[in-house]
Amino acid sequence: MTLPYDLNADAFAAVTSSGAVTVRPLVTGDRAEWARLWEAYLVFYRTTQPESQYALNWARLFDPAEPVFGFIAEVGGKAVGLVHILFHRSFWLEGPSCYLQDLYADPEVRGTGVGRALIEHVYGVAKAAGSARVHWLTEYGNATARMLYDRIAEESGFLQYVKRL
Repeated sequence: MTLPYDLNADAFAAVTSSGAVTVRPLVTGDRAEWARLWEAYLVFYRTTQPESQYALNWARLFDPAEPVFGFIAEVGGKAVGLVHILFHRSFWLEGPSCYLQDLYADPEVRGTGVGRALIEHVYGVAKAAGSARVHWLTEYGNATARMLYDRIAEESGFLQYVKRL
């Protein structure tokens, strides 16, 4: 399979374990659990998306022309977390940059290492794929997540500005 940006396709098949948490690539049979987790993520951020966006995103996750990937975290065989990543060019790097776009853990497993396992899985996948950087955004008020992020990454000091078109 040929991927955009000369990404190493083997990197995306990785499965990692950290304590009781296993992180693995999404497979087509995960559609219902993926939709449940993504909907919960959207609810956390006080938003919704139409079913057509769910369908589009799901199709993109399995389209080799799209530089987007998804991984699911399981504890005891139960899906409890989700992460989406996408790769893009940067004028600051020779190789692609990895944007960690969506990260979610079910409320009952927060603080148990699921979020950290998902992020560290992304670090490994991104590095193996040929990326030199992983970056993401979070809300200022997401104090619980920021405590984790402050331990495993550096806050960049930049603010994000958005203009909806």
